Amino acid sequence: MSDAARWMIALAFISLPTIAFGGYFLLSILRRQVGTDKVTAEQRDYFRAGHAHAGVLVTIAIIGQLILDQSRFGETLTWILRFGLFLSPLLISGGFFGGAPRKSGGPNTPLIKLVPAGAIIFGISTVGVGLSLIVGS
Repeated sequence: MSDAARWMIALAFISLPTIAFGGYFLLSILRRQVGTDKVTAEQRDYFRAGHAHAGVLVTIAIIGQLILDQSRFGETLTWILRFGLFLSPLLISGGFFGGAPRKSGGPNTPLIKLVPAGAIIFGISTVGVGLSLIVGS
């Protein structure tokens, strides 16, 4: 494993407790514990989406870091892909958590715009990881 992959994977694993806390928070909402009574059904759905995406995308990012060690791309492009794999789960999940409507039937907050931005970065990064294995530098 390269030093670059080791560092990026380490950062991903360090971020995992935030996902675990999100799971605890989500369970407390679903169990309707004290302090979560003002969470709307729409917010609950957004929080659920944010939590689910975080876990899956971080796992894919970890795998992608290992795959990029076999990349045929130059170091700069490989680092851009590494960073994109790390950044996209943060943007997508953050967009769901921060973009949830504040009241039932209300508008989303502007942070919801992070979701498509993160999805674009994720799409480019994952296509780049695949191409890095078959296209020469």
